[in-house]
Amino acid sequence: MQSGNSATQGNLINTYMSNVDQNKVNISSQGLVELAGVIKDLSNVDRTPDMSLIPNAGISGDKIAGGRITRFQSVGIKDESTRLVVHVNDDGILTDVIDVEVLEGDTTVNGDLTVEGALTVQSLHVNEMSSDVRQERADSLEFVGETNYNKGLQWTGNGTTKSFLMRANPDRFWSSEDIDLSNTSSYRINGQEVLGPDSLGSDIRHSKLRTVGTLEKLVVQGNVNLSQFVFWNADANRLGIGTEAPNAQLSVAGWDQEFVVDVDERETKIGNFSSHSLSIVTDDVTRIHVEAGGKIHIGSKDGSNGKVSIHGKLGIGVNNVGEDVELAVAGPVRIHGKKQEVGNREPTDGTYVKGDIVWNSDPSPTGYVGWVCTREGSPGVWKSFGQISN
Repeated sequence: MQSGNSATQGNLINTYMSNVDQNKVNISSQGLVELAGVIKDLSNVDRTPDMSLIPNAGISGDKIAGGRITRFQSVGIKDESTRLVVHVNDDGILTDVIDVEVLEGDTTVNGDLTVEGALTVQSLHVNEMSSDVRQERADSLEFVGETNYNKGLQWTGNGTTKSFLMRANPDRFWSSEDIDLSNTSSYRINGQEVLGPDSLGSDIRHSKLRTVGTLEKLVVQGNVNLSQFVFWNADANRLGIGTEAPNAQLSVAGWDQEFVVDVDERETKIGNFSSHSLSIVTDDVTRIHVEAGGKIHIGSKDGSNGKVSIHGKLGIGVNNVGEDVELAVAGPVRIHGKKQEVGNREPTDGTYVKGDIVWNSDPSPTGYVGWVCTREGSPGVWKSFGQISN
């Protein structure tokens, strides 16, 4: 049946075409060609309408209310979203993600700000900062303001606040905690060590140490003051014990007395610089006592066990002791209470006691060795004795 229908349709077309005026067909064809040319020319013409020629051509909020506009596009806006991205209300603009290159003007963030990535800041002012990450710096940490005092580092959250701050009067760093260096480190000033693990720096010149341990090889230059009791005067090279102004190379002072030991180019001196007696003792017993006026006592007045041994010659009142004697006396002597002296006759003045003797200083033949007092008095009674033969 399809083949029959096709044959019938073909016959109908042929019958129709035989009745069509060929001239009209040619005119129609020519018109179609010209219409195609016009359409082509129109395609090259700027069809953007001149909105100024159209009254009230703009679209404003007064013309649009409600509804949804999709795939909206303008010179400054392109909408490709498929879901709600920006929500505008009286509180502002709400959105989840903002991808911008530059934020112009002052910007305030109310709430938390999380930055996943690098944050480059030209100038950063922070009132409070908490960080658990390493901070790498190319420049020093700087505190800027009217005053930098009481600024520095602080640690809180574990007991009392720990601080390392700048303090004033004088300007200094202040730490609330101990500063502990390794046993291989030391404190230095201008590159010079001032305090090491077990020593003071060799350049330390002044100190007010109050307590020290055992000292070895102590070298002191200048004056020394030990507990306001022992004084070394470096200018005079004198040591004073109990006195700050010693009168000898070594002075021991107490009350108003001063014992000295001194050496000069002429002699060595030992004794009292003040007008006081001097005692030499052993077993806390005086063995030699020298009175302030020069009187000397050997042994104790209350004891008789004192002994004096002189190994050599003894001179009393003489400058030189002759080699032919052991004892030289320049004046009278008294033995067992009896005075013995030398003269050329019996005494005519003075007081004498029975038994005193005057030895004749000019003996001659038939003369006498001397005179003896037979009765005390002034001068007493004297008798010659020891006649010398002729």
